[in-house]
Amino acid sequence: MNHQHKPAPFHVYDTTLRDGAQQEGMNLSVADKLAIAPLLDDLGVGFIEGGWPGAIPKDTEFFARAAKELELKNAVLAAFGATRKAGVRAWEDPQVRALLDSEAPVVTLVAKSDIRHVERALRTTGAENLAMITDTVSFLVGEGRRVVLDAEHFFDGYRYDTAYTRSAVEAAFAAGAEVVTLCDTNGGMLPEWVGEIVTELRTALGSTDGSDAAARDQLLGMHAHNDSGCAVANSLAAVAAGAAHVQGTVNGYGERTGNADLITVVANLELKHGRTLLAGGGLEEATRIAHAISEITNISPYGRQPYVGASAFAHKGGLHASAIKVDPDLYQHIDPTRVGNDMRMLISDMAGRASIELKGRELGFDLTGQADLLTRVTHRVKDAEAHGYTYDAADASFELLLRSELDSELPAYFRVESWRTIVERAGSRGVEATAEATVKLHAGGERIVSTGEGNGPVNALDHALRLALTRVYPEIEAFELIDFKVRILDTMHGTDAITRVLIETTDGQRSWSTVGVGPNLLEASWEALTDSAIYGLIHAGVDPR
Repeated sequence: MNHQHKPAPFHVYDTTLRDGAQQEGMNLSVADKLAIAPLLDDLGVGFIEGGWPGAIPKDTEFFARAAKELELKNAVLAAFGATRKAGVRAWEDPQVRALLDSEAPVVTLVAKSDIRHVERALRTTGAENLAMITDTVSFLVGEGRRVVLDAEHFFDGYRYDTAYTRSAVEAAFAAGAEVVTLCDTNGGMLPEWVGEIVTELRTALGSTDGSDAAARDQLLGMHAHNDSGCAVANSLAAVAAGAAHVQGTVNGYGERTGNADLITVVANLELKHGRTLLAGGGLEEATRIAHAISEITNISPYGRQPYVGASAFAHKGGLHASAIKVDPDLYQHIDPTRVGNDMRMLISDMAGRASIELKGRELGFDLTGQADLLTRVTHRVKDAEAHGYTYDAADASFELLLRSELDSELPAYFRVESWRTIVERAGSRGVEATAEATVKLHAGGERIVSTGEGNGPVNALDHALRLALTRVYPEIEAFELIDFKVRILDTMHGTDAITRVLIETTDGQRSWSTVGVGPNLLEASWEALTDSAIYGLIHAGVDPR
């Protein structure tokens, strides 16, 4: 008789709110976690690990509020905690009780699987550690919880004492754990090692062919850290060897060098292996969600992040551009829209006319057949970059350059008469200096003199320019400078070197970047600030007044 067995499920398990939050400099409030959780749910992950209730007060509060405030459509919440303490019965351990009190349907227990950690860190015996695993898992399962066991330091322990580490996995499954996650806690594994060990373990557990129903229900998972730079590759190696549960964090957040970037892992499995792992086609929202979470964590997005980074599908070379104009797939490993990203052309001294034409199309300008214009713009870009400008990170400044060639000149929103800055510090060391800037300009048929103060001369200039322009263009009030980068060029000239400034501005809906170059910080900053104001007014649909 031929029995048809359903394939084992595959779990995408996110631990951004717990393990990711351990990243240096990250401090998520309960409100932050409640804002991130729905985004993870939109992504389509199956599990969201919310934190460690009972051990961390903020996490206890998170689960209490989540039970009332979160309505997840794709994911279930998992509460993280440890097995019972040595010498204590599971139902009497207050932290185990806190896991039940969290009301999370899934409990993820961390347990030692390396005998060295058992004896030196827990200061107990190998037998007692196995009893701690058995008692805690069976108690929680008996209380109706789905249990995932994270075998901490699994790979290091397996290489040191294979028999003991395997016995920890077997104890968890025997007690009723749904998943045992193999943790590369120190992040030092390489893909070939991971593949070999997972294959050996599956063989030892008797789940190589999937014919045994009990073995088929014993899912192995992978939790990788990135200390060897291989977290994503190690996760994929584990899946290739039979793991059916993968843990990671959005944007690769985590302590030290981070965890496996969950989006990269899942994108590789879905787009390269044709698997469907995220609910609701969430991969197409990956870029938006990754960037939205960056805003909440207040950690700038990594431009070169695979799949969702701003540079993931950005092309700079003129040779690439010529080929991309014929067929974009010639220089892209996937269609970027499949992860919610887009192709970008970077304008630099490598640019040819094809690059300019494609960039123009991206910005909404059809330059087809305008060979003379394309030649002029190409020459201007190359000349500007020779003098220190860069447009590959300053789309707004490039658009202004392009508009000036198309229309002969930019809209005359204002005419600058002069500007100056003063930095003053009274008293001895330790007293903060104050900065003041005065801007004189003509706009709206009047001469405007405005003075602004700031914590530095550039900040003061920004305030003075903003105060002057808002009298005629109140739309400027919505503009806010959100990033400021300075680079000194030709450093061999010391204080006579050329300065390049990149600034990013937002109007609350979108952001744009402009570049300025000058013999000093202030002149470079002034150019970038005025370009930013002009670009913002153009895109706000404002006519000169």
